[in-house]
Amino acid sequence: MSHHSSLFDNYSIRRVRPPKHKIGTGAKHDSAISHVMGSATYVDDMLKPQDTLHLAIGKSAHAHARVLSMDLAAVRASDGVIDVITFKDLTGKTDIGPVFDGDPLMVDTITEYIGQTLFAVVATSHRAAKKATLKAIIEYEALAAVLTIEQALAQQQFVRPSHFMTRGDAQTELNNAPKRISGHIHMLGQEHFYLESQVSYVVPCDDGGLEVYTSSQHPSEVQQLVAEVVDLPFHAVTTVVRRMGGGFGGKETQAAAWACLCGIAAKRHNVPVSMRLDRQDDMVVTGKRHEFANRYEVGVNDDGQILGVDMQLSALCGYSPDLSDAIVDRAMFHCDNAYYYPAAKVAGHRCKTHTVSNTAYRGFGGPQGLLTAEYMMDDIAYTLGRDPLQVRLANLYQNGQSTHYGQPIEHFDLATIIETLAEDCDYQSRRQQTIEFNKKAEAEGGDKRLGLALTPVKFGISFTVQHLNQGGALVHIYTDGTIQINHGGTEMGQGLYIKIAQIVANEFDVDLDSVKVTATRTDKVPNTSPTAASSGTDINGKAAQNACITIRERLVEFAAEHFEVAAKDIKFERNHVHIADKAVLTFAEMVLLAYQHRISLSATGYYKTPKIFYDRAKAWGRPFFYFALGAACAEVEIDTLTGEYKVLRCDILHDVGQSINPAIDIGQIEGGFVQGMGWLTSEELTWDDKGKLASNGPANYKIPTAHDLPKQWNVKLFDRKNKEQTIYNSKAVGEPPFMLAARVWCAINNAVASLADYQKNPELTMPATPEAVLKAVMHMQGETWEIDTAINTDAIDSLKHNKDDTTKVDGLDDDKVEPQQVSHGEEIEPPEVVGKLVDEQPEQIKNPNVSVSRGPAHSD
Repeated sequence: MSHHSSLFDNYSIRRVRPPKHKIGTGAKHDSAISHVMGSATYVDDMLKPQDTLHLAIGKSAHAHARVLSMDLAAVRASDGVIDVITFKDLTGKTDIGPVFDGDPLMVDTITEYIGQTLFAVVATSHRAAKKATLKAIIEYEALAAVLTIEQALAQQQFVRPSHFMTRGDAQTELNNAPKRISGHIHMLGQEHFYLESQVSYVVPCDDGGLEVYTSSQHPSEVQQLVAEVVDLPFHAVTTVVRRMGGGFGGKETQAAAWACLCGIAAKRHNVPVSMRLDRQDDMVVTGKRHEFANRYEVGVNDDGQILGVDMQLSALCGYSPDLSDAIVDRAMFHCDNAYYYPAAKVAGHRCKTHTVSNTAYRGFGGPQGLLTAEYMMDDIAYTLGRDPLQVRLANLYQNGQSTHYGQPIEHFDLATIIETLAEDCDYQSRRQQTIEFNKKAEAEGGDKRLGLALTPVKFGISFTVQHLNQGGALVHIYTDGTIQINHGGTEMGQGLYIKIAQIVANEFDVDLDSVKVTATRTDKVPNTSPTAASSGTDINGKAAQNACITIRERLVEFAAEHFEVAAKDIKFERNHVHIADKAVLTFAEMVLLAYQHRISLSATGYYKTPKIFYDRAKAWGRPFFYFALGAACAEVEIDTLTGEYKVLRCDILHDVGQSINPAIDIGQIEGGFVQGMGWLTSEELTWDDKGKLASNGPANYKIPTAHDLPKQWNVKLFDRKNKEQTIYNSKAVGEPPFMLAARVWCAINNAVASLADYQKNPELTMPATPEAVLKAVMHMQGETWEIDTAINTDAIDSLKHNKDDTTKVDGLDDDKVEPQQVSHGEEIEPPEVVGKLVDEQPEQIKNPNVSVSRGPAHSD
């Protein structure tokens, strides 16, 4: 018999009302209460057995050096230390590169960034392990280090071959254009700064396998890499991910190393092993958003319409490939943003430096390409003395055109979105008021200037490597009518679980609270893709729907036979099943009846994204299923004496198709916008001249706070169904809103441009910190920024404790330093691709290290 839980409304109530929290309603996050109460369990909150061991790593002190010797005797003798693991102790695979080799789990002889793992300490407590790592005596032979994009381009140091996209004859169009404009833009990286740092916990199983609890966006990759480093088959390792305290791309590949180290220790000692990175360690040893140094040359007509573009995108990738191939590809895909380039030549360079390997970050290279297009639009507008919005509209894509990589433009509503937003936020009158305010300030000697900008976003949705565009799900229905769903996506706070639950509830037209989504596990849904590329709901939601349809069809077939009615006369409505005019059963009664007649109430679901392909050899194809669209208008006020600024107002109109959960979607738009604003205004990553990260904690790395939010903020959803057959015609919402923040930076740029009567594009860097704004203001006013006072090197040296010991420098070198200004290299082709139009299909991609890795865009 079936039991009806008191957690749900009784039958009489459910009979007369629609199901609660169907799609399109703002259901709260499934863990909202536990988040607020602090009762949500993360990996480090799990209750662990008394004999659990803890792990910490010893880190390299040089950016590039040969390790001559490691004296670890004092480490082994330290209190609480059980074991010390070095490269020579590794018995399985030693390289954990997600796509291409180059990411050793530990250093063998050569270190390639400050913070690289030299050894791991296994101890009885986290504190004991950390203390022991400090007792190592390491002898190095320092080697020359490449630390900047400029140096890498000059020395032709690349982690992967350069890639090129071309359409038409860009050079001829540039030569014949009435106006030819060139410029460059340099944008720094960004620290993920997730609330929960990297963490892993591995438990040995009695059958010789391992159960891995990890804060990872890619459970299957962690499963496979752990299995490889401990020399086990994949089926002997199970990865479990219930939730993450944020990911933003930083836990797509770089969560694997810590799980692998724990797996090795757990296998060696046959006890549970836990590891977590403290905030400062996490910031030092994990990759960031890629720093880019981009340059462009554009030919335009007298109306500002683009005739041809030549672009070079150069990314600081760090010491290894990681995901840089795919990231630079996506930057190249998005260097047009929403604008048509009739002729284009785009080069993408993957620069190798002796710094931590940079990795995925929300937008995955898209923002770096998009910002280049937006800066170029400002340059065109100010050079020609035109309204930047009108220049943008003049170059906007039209349906029927195609991108510079061949994707057709269709269902393109961006002009409507921009015009609707401009009318709603009263752009034209506010622009006139801004100009008049600035003229008055100039005449009266005022220090304040206003800036206004309205810019669009076009962001491609799909993994650019084709085989990752697939998802799986497993649905069980129990005899009390409750439903359990497991799928391949991971929950990092973005609300994926609640959306999947709403989809399942909608398929059976039952209350949301009768559906439960369980922790992502590789033993329930195998071979999962990472939760990334804004595709979590698209692929996992469709897979869940597919499983539900299978079960529903079974129930309909059974009911039709059992009650002798036509299948078309059976309807699932309002927590009930209506069987023609013969019976009305509650959903639970229908399920129980089906069970009693031996009908399977469990099914797997699967989905693969249609239409997409990309031929890398030809640099041509359709890498994206559809485009997510949006626009935002921002108004700022700057102080020309201090460089300080305020975001006065922001209006956003964003296209999410038919929203599955408007509350979650608006939350993602707001969160993405603020995170993007942080990247462009306050988050400044700095290294010293030895490659040591100076901005290594919240004291010297500033993420946005509640005080940085726009004083007036309006967010609306563009109410139009996706024309492509996505889940309920919705659109992805994870990454696209990040780029809405571009208009804040453009508005600051607009305010600075007012100092030259909007006739010159300011030299504003990214992030636009108050210091950077002041520097741009002074340049516009013809003043010099540099101080001509001679540097007192003797005074600087006196602040060092030991002039001879370059590995331990205190005092001045520990303080925050100015970021290196990377000049923009000339376009070059590395030796291995000289004479070739494009790079050949790499052999490694046919047999990647990990079968579900996220590699560069390519065709199967």
